[in-house]
Amino acid sequence: MTQHIACQDCTLIPSIDGVTIALHDFGGTGSPVLLSHATGFHAHCWEPLAADLASEHHVVGFDHRGYGDAETVDPTHLEWRAYGHDALAAARAVSAQHEGAPLVGIGHSMGGASLLMASLIEPSLFTALFVFEPIVFPPADPADADRPPSPLAGGARKRRSSFPSFEAALENFSSKPPMSSFHPAARQAYVRHGFKPAPDGTVELKCLPEHEARTYETGGSHGTWEDLARVSVPTWVIAGAQAPFQPSSIAPRIAELVPNATFVQYDDMGHFGPLENPHALAALVRATLASRQ
Repeated sequence: MTQHIACQDCTLIPSIDGVTIALHDFGGTGSPVLLSHATGFHAHCWEPLAADLASEHHVVGFDHRGYGDAETVDPTHLEWRAYGHDALAAARAVSAQHEGAPLVGIGHSMGGASLLMASLIEPSLFTALFVFEPIVFPPADPADADRPPSPLAGGARKRRSSFPSFEAALENFSSKPPMSSFHPAARQAYVRHGFKPAPDGTVELKCLPEHEARTYETGGSHGTWEDLARVSVPTWVIAGAQAPFQPSSIAPRIAELVPNATFVQYDDMGHFGPLENPHALAALVRATLASRQ
């Protein structure tokens, strides 16, 4: 069973397999930039970074299937390759708006992985990629078969999915980690665009907790690791402080495997760096692009 959600401020387009995804135009003029969000979030969480880039670029974000204003899909059939298809469809649409010009892709976590997957299919769509701790893992070690499952999936399933009001939801997320450390505009955007009014007057999450949980559980299954050597787009792999068993510890290896890649590390950030300090990431993008002109 699938469900389409009404979208007031976006453009709905079909992904490669026909599932509906949502494009959000954050304005600006100049060369195009495409923003790809992390698991559990949506395009509007990029608002502070988009505002920083809009003086020099036309900035567009998109909601992957199951998130934000995109189509709700059955999470039991979730495959990460589909997120790559969503990124590819969004990139094609944004490039077409600019008469076929290639774009800069900026992705966080799952969103970074989806951009890498899209670039492998159609590299001519991109002129540069900035991926913050992308979820691209090496093949599982058989010796790890008995390792307990990630707590992230369990946390997603237990996530509170409704609140009396938008204000109550915002108060809740402002008072506890990880969102208490987010940039205020990113946190507010998460609530205002990540929840929807329910018939009983409350507000409820647009993203099904089970969809988020399944995204976590299947993150190591898409096989992109073996294809990293084929990435031909200039890529900046960005990470926060190194931590064991975290995406930050894999990011340097990704940069080593991707040809023409540059590794950048911020010791004062964690995995949620783009949502905690979007201005630093925007500054890196602007400075890097300016140096390439």
